[in-house]
Amino acid sequence: MVAPEKDLREEVLQAWYMDDSVDDQRLPHHREPKEFVSLDQLAELGVLSWRLDADNYETDEELKKIRAERGYSYMDFCEVSPETLPNYDEKIKNFFEEHLHTDEEIRYAVAGSGRIGYFDVRDRNDCWIRVWVKKGGMIVLPAGIYHRFTLDTNNYIKAMRLFVGDPVWTPFNRPHDHLPARKEYVENFVQNQGGDHAIDAAA
Repeated sequence: MVAPEKDLREEVLQAWYMDDSVDDQRLPHHREPKEFVSLDQLAELGVLSWRLDADNYETDEELKKIRAERGYSYMDFCEVSPETLPNYDEKIKNFFEEHLHTDEEIRYAVAGSGRIGYFDVRDRNDCWIRVWVKKGGMIVLPAGIYHRFTLDTNNYIKAMRLFVGDPVWTPFNRPHDHLPARKEYVENFVQNQGGDHAIDAAA
């Protein structure tokens, strides 16, 4: 019997259901027992991901192809750490407020060590899924999905930000269910593919 081919994205991206603990938001917050979510299951929620060559992002042909195919004409970098981000504590608090955007949110981790950051997204049952991203991982959150972000305990990430056209970073804190982007997301990814999906439980 041939073993399934390893998904190389899992070297830089992993996802799991979160516990309900109010401890430090920068901790992994696994459930007990751990309940992992596959990257394909994330895609069913509209969350896309890639494993790219972060050491050569300036010449990476795969990144160029993704940008061309998806129309990501704008690019800049965001460095998040106590030393580099003005009003760090306030910004981190804002990042962790549950919100949505009316456009995609694209982040590509190009520097950092260990678990660099966590993007938390809601599943169809409104449970939190924590998506761990490390150097080389790129994630696309669809317009209209409720989510939040935090660093891990290393308190550092350098990320490439991509956007279609002129960037708009406006967050709309929950609830903003009346926005067209939210209604479209619910129609495409919540109502359209209802039902529970199998979870990969840790051994």
